[in-house]
Amino acid sequence: MLNLFQYDFIVRGMIAGIIIAIVAPIIGIFLVLKRYSLIADTLSHVSLAGIALGLLMGLNPLLTAIGVTTISSVFIEKLRLSRKVYGESALALFLSGSLAVAVVLIGLSHGFNTSLFNFLFGSIATVTAGDIYTVCILGIVVLITVIILYKELLFTTFDEDSAFVSGIKTRRINTIFIILSAVTISLAIPIVGILLISALLVIPVIAALELKKTFIQTIIIAQAISVFSVIAGIIISFYFNLAPGGTIVLVSLLIFIVFQIILSS
Repeated sequence: MLNLFQYDFIVRGMIAGIIIAIVAPIIGIFLVLKRYSLIADTLSHVSLAGIALGLLMGLNPLLTAIGVTTISSVFIEKLRLSRKVYGESALALFLSGSLAVAVVLIGLSHGFNTSLFNFLFGSIATVTAGDIYTVCILGIVVLITVIILYKELLFTTFDEDSAFVSGIKTRRINTIFIILSAVTISLAIPIVGILLISALLVIPVIAALELKKTFIQTIIIAQAISVFSVIAGIIISFYFNLAPGGTIVLVSLLIFIVFQIILSS
């Protein structure tokens, strides 16, 4: 069983996956409770344009995805707060617009290639040592930022109006949060792929919420589910020659189903 760790790409993928599995539920729980889950889908599609841009220009696709997604997230939040466009409409604009840009850029780079396909569905073989450093550093930044702004994020999540009246700068908090979401989503690309990112952020959190524990306990449980899903998904995908991204998501989905069966019995 342990002979899979003799492969460097497995070790790199496992390290990056575990880091992402720890960070993702922390962002995911706020997304779920704020009913912002659709933002994860939108930003994941925006990241496709960033990946396509990186491949076209010969740059690191992960870095261009982070840059494009972060900038787009700020514009999404500003458009939402302007009240000129309804929140869901703003997401639809960016989702469709980013896909259109991605299609054009893919066409300019002469269509799909193996690298782009791997980013769409996830492939631990694409994770480089540089990606691990990027994931580690930015993951720590996300964690520290959430810890510093924990009370403000929590208050804003459950009652944004009361938080504003209490003196919390809710617009700034929301902007920072959506930037953190954009960074987290971009970091998860090499492991689960663009098309499955939102599932990694949302499913472990939904499963943990079923247990009806405290907020902190729910985060810890979601992280445990997420880490287990990543480790089990990578191991299963290696021995059965399956797509790692899809396998990781299916493991987390299976855990959710088991929770449903146990709690309903």
